Amino acid sequence: MSILYVVVGLVLIFDFLNGFHDSANSIATVVSTKVLSPVAAVIIAAFFNFIAFTVFPLKVAHTIGKGVVDPAVLNMTVISAALVAAIIWNLLTWWWGLPSSSSHTLVGGWLVLQFHMQESVR
Repeated sequence: MSILYVVVGLVLIFDFLNGFHDSANSIATVVSTKVLSPVAAVIIAAFFNFIAFTVFPLKVAHTIGKGVVDPAVLNMTVISAALVAAIIWNLLTWWWGLPSSSSHTLVGGWLVLQFHMQESVR
């Protein structure tokens, strides 16, 4: 049960980093070109990040759950390892100033772990 608390904590950390990482990537152009003020850009990004899941269907989640990641190899350890890897990568790319996708990082971590787990079973 305690690993569940760890995973929930990692998910919250990842979600926070995903928010500032992806929002920074999406609003940097409009702020640097002075199309919007930083405050207006952050408010607009926060609004659309919050409201998007209620308006648009969860196509990415369905795609990942139905063929990209094998649910049979997912467990709390794999999920926490992928989250830790994604958190570290988000922090590194933020520190280095590289634009990257948090979602792609997380799915990539799952795929690498899935591959290694399947290879170790063989």
